[in-house]
Amino acid sequence: MGIVQGKRALVVGVANDKSLAWQIAQTLAKEGAEVALTYQGEVLEKRVRPLAAQIDATVIGELDVTNDAQIESVFAALKEKWGGLDLLVHAVAFAERENLRDRFLTVSRENFARSMEISAYSLVALARAAEPLMEACGGGSIITLTYLGAVRAIPNYNMMGVAKAALEACVRYLSIDLGAKNIRVNALSAGPARTLSSSAIRDFHTMTHQVEERSPLRRGMKPEEVGTMAAAVLSDFSSGVTGQTIYVDVGFNIMGF
Repeated sequence: MGIVQGKRALVVGVANDKSLAWQIAQTLAKEGAEVALTYQGEVLEKRVRPLAAQIDATVIGELDVTNDAQIESVFAALKEKWGGLDLLVHAVAFAERENLRDRFLTVSRENFARSMEISAYSLVALARAAEPLMEACGGGSIITLTYLGAVRAIPNYNMMGVAKAALEACVRYLSIDLGAKNIRVNALSAGPARTLSSSAIRDFHTMTHQVEERSPLRRGMKPEEVGTMAAAVLSDFSSGVTGQTIYVDVGFNIMGF
């Protein structure tokens, strides 16, 4: 019996086989959950469907988190398929490439708003849609993915750091709103991982080298470690944990020098 045996999980944000969302989806399936995935656009659909087949997951439909009609459609499909929802994984973030590489001072009003909408507000929108389905199950668990740049100024992270700070605040306030219905909300702060998103960060290799050199474990984070921690936090083993940002970064966040 896996630690999420019999649970029904929606994972939003799988882009390819390198994404942390995919690591989480794989682990949830291995630990006994029934998994549903979404995709954004035809290009990502072609990547997501073969991955879904590997873990016998359902591709529930297209989901652009800025499109309320698509959010409504996805959760209506989940209600029809399962009747309820136990677990939700939010792994969505966006910032324009220039807003990662140029000075933060130069970010435009439009780009700032778009990054905040996709990276932070989308968690609120998905949690609101998930609430009645989780309530029907007697409760549920939601996690999102963040990074150390939310609480520290990380060179070349810029706009994404500000968006992640907002995301972590959303986790805390959502945990208050949803706690009375036995719905938990937490964030996992992962270490640097080579993903499609990280490819836009200038000098990303320097970030990973510093973690390997200075972290207490003297190595980089393994992507599968995010998957196993996600399953643990989503599971009933963490029934008393909500509103938290949990670091999965081989201890790098504790270091001063």
